[in-house]
Amino acid sequence: MAHDHSHASGSRRRLAIVFGIVLVIFIFQVIGSIVTGSLALLIDTGHNSVDLIGIGIALFAATLVRTPPRGQKTWGFRRAEVLAAGAQATLLLGLGVYSLIEGVRRFFVPPEVPGPELMLFGVVGLVGNIVSIIILSSSKEESLNLRAAFLEVIADALGSVAVILAAVSIWLFDWTRADAVAALFIAALIVPRAFSILRETGSILLELAPKELDLDKVKMHIEGVEHVQDVHDLHVTRIDSNLPVLTAHVVLADECFYDGHAPRILTDLQECLAEHFEIAIEHSTFQFDRAKDAAQETHTHS
Repeated sequence: MAHDHSHASGSRRRLAIVFGIVLVIFIFQVIGSIVTGSLALLIDTGHNSVDLIGIGIALFAATLVRTPPRGQKTWGFRRAEVLAAGAQATLLLGLGVYSLIEGVRRFFVPPEVPGPELMLFGVVGLVGNIVSIIILSSSKEESLNLRAAFLEVIADALGSVAVILAAVSIWLFDWTRADAVAALFIAALIVPRAFSILRETGSILLELAPKELDLDKVKMHIEGVEHVQDVHDLHVTRIDSNLPVLTAHVVLADECFYDGHAPRILTDLQECLAEHFEIAIEHSTFQFDRAKDAAQETHTHS
């Protein structure tokens, strides 16, 4: 428990540092967008603002997740990180759609954009993004929020590269459409990622089983345990991105309820689910049914 607590504290600390970096980049790029009038820099600034909101929500969610279960909140606020990631992805999607529309418009009517100033703001953004990537790289797999934040700063870094390339094209070759092209490139980064995060958050909220888990194999594995005759009503859902929960009815031979086998089978099943599969299922609930009762129930339904 102490390890989990220090782990969570480290994640929150990294998120807080990245939040501060992104805030500084955002303020700097707001100034740059006003000074240069660049759409690419404006979209990158908007992207950073969404990141800022998303990382702030992630930081808040990481704090909520620590709240112990009580009352009707039997899982505490574990699902807060899923809602936070979904909100962040929705904002990203809106920004991406705006970027596509405005980028196409400016491609045909390109405004004047100063290359040297645009280069300066792009380089500053890239440096900040690289520092953020380094900070988050060690913890990106810990939760959906941290993974979303990590992907955000990577996309921001690519966006900053696009801004720099646009600045070079405008500065050296006087190609003013480079700004709109860079904005469209950033939009192409944003939209698929937003859909990806929305799809994953949606799968959790719809209580779909993790795609990495083959339920047929889980069922076969449980049925392979000695004295287990059948498995039905098998359900696997996720409370958050790292907390799968399994429930199932397991039919045992009748004698298991009288000779002491049932408790040992329960222990074996729980240990197997926690250790055997790629995703550790540490929260599992089994209802044991007697073979005789299961046969009678099947006969009644038929």
